[in-house]
Amino acid sequence: MSDTAPGVNDAAIATTHATQDIVMSEIFPHAPATIWRALTTGSLIAHWLMEPRGFEPVQGTRFTYQTKPAGAWDGTIHCEVLEVVPDERFVYAWKGGHESNEGYGSRLDTVVTFTLTPVAEGTRLTLVHAGFVTPTNDVAFTNMSNGWRKILPELGQLADKAH
Repeated sequence: MSDTAPGVNDAAIATTHATQDIVMSEIFPHAPATIWRALTTGSLIAHWLMEPRGFEPVQGTRFTYQTKPAGAWDGTIHCEVLEVVPDERFVYAWKGGHESNEGYGSRLDTVVTFTLTPVAEGTRLTLVHAGFVTPTNDVAFTNMSNGWRKILPELGQLADKAH
């Protein structure tokens, strides 16, 4: 006699892993449209993040970033635009790494969400980089938390210049 619920076979039971998300919010003294341009224009993204290759802010578009390789991973970050709501929400998949790597360069399958909210002071930009599997992605979580903390202000500085 099985201990599983009726109708549930053993193949349907899977181990789940805990995940962590990076969540940051910053207010910029600009209209949402100004911040949106900085988030969704390839040449501007290259200034505050990395140069995107093949990028268009259109749902379904696949593009890449290139970063430092590690072990069996060539350093390519594979992305796909998942959602585009102009001046409000921009979401894309962020995947990279390799199964054989531990620490930096481990397999990563995450989602980046930018949400823009008008506020009296301008625009609140909320970043959620979700899906870091614990403990496999702990190094990526730490590195990228520090990275996003540094580059979000750069996005604001770019918006200052572009405004």
